Amino acid sequence: MSADTTLAFDASCHIFSGCGFPAPGLHTFLYEPMFSVGGFDFTKPMLLALLATVVIVAFFWAAFNKPKLVPGKVQMVGEAGYDFVRRGIVYEIIGKKDGEKYVPLMVSLFFFVWMLNLWSIIPLAQFPVTSLIAFPAGLALIVYVVWVSLTFKKHGFVGAWKNITGYDKSLGWVMPLVVVIEFFSNLIIRPFTHAVRLFANMFAGHLLIVMFTIASWYLMNGIGIAYGTVSFVMVIVMTLFELFIQAVQAYVFVLLASSYIQGALAESH
Repeated sequence: MSADTTLAFDASCHIFSGCGFPAPGLHTFLYEPMFSVGGFDFTKPMLLALLATVVIVAFFWAAFNKPKLVPGKVQMVGEAGYDFVRRGIVYEIIGKKDGEKYVPLMVSLFFFVWMLNLWSIIPLAQFPVTSLIAFPAGLALIVYVVWVSLTFKKHGFVGAWKNITGYDKSLGWVMPLVVVIEFFSNLIIRPFTHAVRLFANMFAGHLLIVMFTIASWYLMNGIGIAYGTVSFVMVIVMTLFELFIQAVQAYVFVLLASSYIQGALAESH
């Protein structure tokens, strides 16, 4: 829980004790700066994002710095993860020939998003960084810039606009409507939904876990203990479910990124 939530939560507050349920809200996602460097404030989510970068770089460095013909455990796990993204996502969506050069980007995105999500269930961290919209938005912006620049590089100025807007004379009288819809869908709605899909899932999942965690403690009084036990079981169930969702959201984020690049490379929209 955040610092603000901790301060607002009274450990002596239980059901039948005269205090209301301290429901989690937006304050659960607000953190006070932990320290400042050069006038720049660092919060817990920012530090977790930096730590995630260090963890991922250190892991792949350990896995591939001195690769062996007969891989050790770390190299084997690294190869499995890399190959999963390369063959299971990039090759399937973009194709082996065109997709190979984008594998490093997609592998980086997958493991970075996954690690940011995983902080939710790691002790002491206990916060999914992607539940703050700024982080998914920043990652979606990277994909957006790559997609747009690649589209113009591949098709030229006129061809890029045709690719983005779905321009096709064979559509007849509905073509202007299609062009307008595709323009707004691709250039405005696409990056928004790409970021919000990840953000909304992690935001909702974390909020549910926090709610059941607080409820478990709040109900620990009298007959409420029976309900508190059920709430605690729900914490475990939601945490296990969240583990699944965290991996799925990383997969979906990279899957969509690959599909956008595939669209940019395609001859027709």
